[in-house]
Amino acid sequence: MKGPLHGIRVVDLSIALSGPWAVGILADQGADVVKVEPPGIGDIGRWVGPAIGGVSALAQIVNRGKRSLAVNLQKEDGRAIVRTLAARADVFVQNFRPGVIERLGLGYDGLAALNPRLVYVSISGFGAEGPYAGKSAYDPVVQAYGGLAAVQAGADGTPQLIRHTAADKITALTASQAITAALFARERGAGGQHLQISMLESVVNFVWADAAGNEVLLDSDGSQPSSFSRDQKLWPTADGYVIAAPVSDEDVARICRGVGVDGYDDPQVATIVARRQNPQAFQALLRRVYAAVGKMTTAEAIRGMEAEKAPCGAVLGPAELHEDPQVKALGMLEESVHPCAGRLRQPRPAAHFGATPARTGAPAPTLGQHTDEILAEIGLAERAAELRAAGVVA
Repeated sequence: MKGPLHGIRVVDLSIALSGPWAVGILADQGADVVKVEPPGIGDIGRWVGPAIGGVSALAQIVNRGKRSLAVNLQKEDGRAIVRTLAARADVFVQNFRPGVIERLGLGYDGLAALNPRLVYVSISGFGAEGPYAGKSAYDPVVQAYGGLAAVQAGADGTPQLIRHTAADKITALTASQAITAALFARERGAGGQHLQISMLESVVNFVWADAAGNEVLLDSDGSQPSSFSRDQKLWPTADGYVIAAPVSDEDVARICRGVGVDGYDDPQVATIVARRQNPQAFQALLRRVYAAVGKMTTAEAIRGMEAEKAPCGAVLGPAELHEDPQVKALGMLEESVHPCAGRLRQPRPAAHFGATPARTGAPAPTLGQHTDEILAEIGLAERAAELRAAGVVA
């Protein structure tokens, strides 16, 4: 069976993570993606973090299933190749700083004139307008501006970065959903369009969903923290950490019973309304829970809470996941061999389609691996040697 985006053609000029993963999700779902990279080192993402043979772990995850075309956009013949691809494509994605793509002659207006049905996607750090439009935008910068660092602050109020490229990944997920929405709108007669997606707006939307309560409700009295998850923390055990979520009345009771703590039926803490009115009493109950958990092993604490059907879990790192029985039952992690990078273990696509399954595609391509193949598809097979000799392609 073919993926839900089978037949959709994508030209991907994006680099690093935000654009490549947005498009990578489309590739997992069956889209035919041509990844356009500069000759030489290619996409900088190939060299970020652990890498073997010019393929980083990052590049593998976000570029699997794509085909690589190495083309020099500083040369007019190179830009002409990209225009030809765009004229045949459904989606075009770029994440240059605002103004750069227009100077290359590959902006929305020009490509839309060639292909009115094109969904053209511009991903930027701070948007196309305003005083920050031209600023460089790396993930930690946007984490700081967008509120992620502030809502991670601990008890002393010190902002903390999330220790992965959260802003890039939030933007990628935002972009992939927007692209499929635009394709759906096109099928209903809207035609092609220009999508402008900024990292800043993506992160602010993400934060405000649950961590800006008093900023949303402007008439709030401020008695509750803006982030309702502000006080969540991991619970140390005798040999590790667990977490449980005392949200509903049943949750609180089940957690307490699971670790042998009584008092959860006290009127001051028995209901969510009472817990809001008596936060100190609730915190005192939780301190007793923490103390009980601290005397147990992780396995004992999880076993006790699971017996009561409490929402709980052990703390696992990526290196431990492949041994987890739930991960095994779902077939979540797949193993394969990359011709250059060697053995791989990676998650399969998270969304399960009953009739049109998504799949982990072919290994991430090496730089320019499909250049000749793609040139042949657009009628330039006979010029491949000439273009290569002129430094247009590699």
